[in-house]
Amino acid sequence: MTIEVTTLSNGLRVVSEYRRSVETASVGVWVNVGSRYEEPSLNGITHFLEHMLFKGTERRSARDIAYEIERVGGHMNAYTTRDYTTYYARVLKEDLPLAVDMLADIIQNSKLCDKEILREQDVVIQEIGQALDTPDDLVFDLMQEVAYPDQALGRTILGQPENVRSFNSTTLKGFMQSHYTAQNMVLAAAGKVDHAELVALAEKEFSSLPQGQDQGFEPAMYQGKSILDDKALEQSHVTLGFPAVGFHHDDYYALQVYSMALGGGMSSRLFQEVRENRGLAYSIYCFANCFSDHGLFGVYGGTSPDLVPEMVQVTLDQMKDMSMNMTSEELDVAKAQLKAGLLMAIEATTSRIEQIGRQILFFDRVIPIEEMISNVESVDLAKVKSYAADLIETGPVTSAIVGKVPVGYKLPL
Repeated sequence: MTIEVTTLSNGLRVVSEYRRSVETASVGVWVNVGSRYEEPSLNGITHFLEHMLFKGTERRSARDIAYEIERVGGHMNAYTTRDYTTYYARVLKEDLPLAVDMLADIIQNSKLCDKEILREQDVVIQEIGQALDTPDDLVFDLMQEVAYPDQALGRTILGQPENVRSFNSTTLKGFMQSHYTAQNMVLAAAGKVDHAELVALAEKEFSSLPQGQDQGFEPAMYQGKSILDDKALEQSHVTLGFPAVGFHHDDYYALQVYSMALGGGMSSRLFQEVRENRGLAYSIYCFANCFSDHGLFGVYGGTSPDLVPEMVQVTLDQMKDMSMNMTSEELDVAKAQLKAGLLMAIEATTSRIEQIGRQILFFDRVIPIEEMISNVESVDLAKVKSYAADLIETGPVTSAIVGKVPVGYKLPL
């Protein structure tokens, strides 16, 4: 596997990884804008714009965009996060020029006409309604909201219906002009991809992108509160959140090891104690939402309303116990899982462009897999215990529950 990086004259960074053993190519564009870059009145515009870029360009209709990739057996998609937006395609190696042309076309030449905007507003509002009716999705948005209240990082990616209804062609074009610039983007490809060919395609197709500059975002200020969305459900969906580190921090890998050991698999502490030993939940796991400047570590569990207090207490007890009594075996298992996950991820070209695209965007380099493995290996037992203890003691707990709880139950703070 050979990795090469080139920066074009307009600032667009082009990265590729050649794979001799495959006959396909995955290619995508990473844009350094997500929902945390939005003003309150524009919350949801990044995600809405992602939808709109598939609705027609000067050369292609919405159907053409879907058909041209699928007629050669390819696949194309996009997604929005709080930190960035991605558009990507996977095609046979000979169809790489088509995929690059398609990505360049939708990013630079989308019509953003009012008729399509009105129709897509209906679609996105339906998507918002679906999310509100999906409690195990909703609880994560609520957790983010109370962890970072009145901040861009705490607002939803989808936005509010009234915001979505307010977007028009002028609003969308203005947002694109600010953020969809060459210096804010990375073109990443992996598979049977010749780097010189990719660079030539990029120079041809993305030459009209303005250079632009970094727009910046509001720094994260964790506060931590509790919220209960009282709904009549069979299960209550619970998240407990704690302030953590971002992905640039020296403790990032200690956080990942701790998260894996506590609730990352079937052998983890929480799975064994909460589900296997006590039968308190079907689903229980840890997560670490790491951003460039901050992070949010947490635990999700779904259980019967009457069992919420016990599940929460057992979870907190296990977190505290792991900070004191984590074993060498638990450490070794967690590190093995993380290393295997890293190695397995690079085997799929779509996963690989996700990795190298984000790394160029946020680190301005591709981090060698050997370096990531070494970083995992370097985490020792004392480091994880120390980090786990700090995690519990730093700031108030964020708790979000969708569903019922026993009368009089106080959410943890």
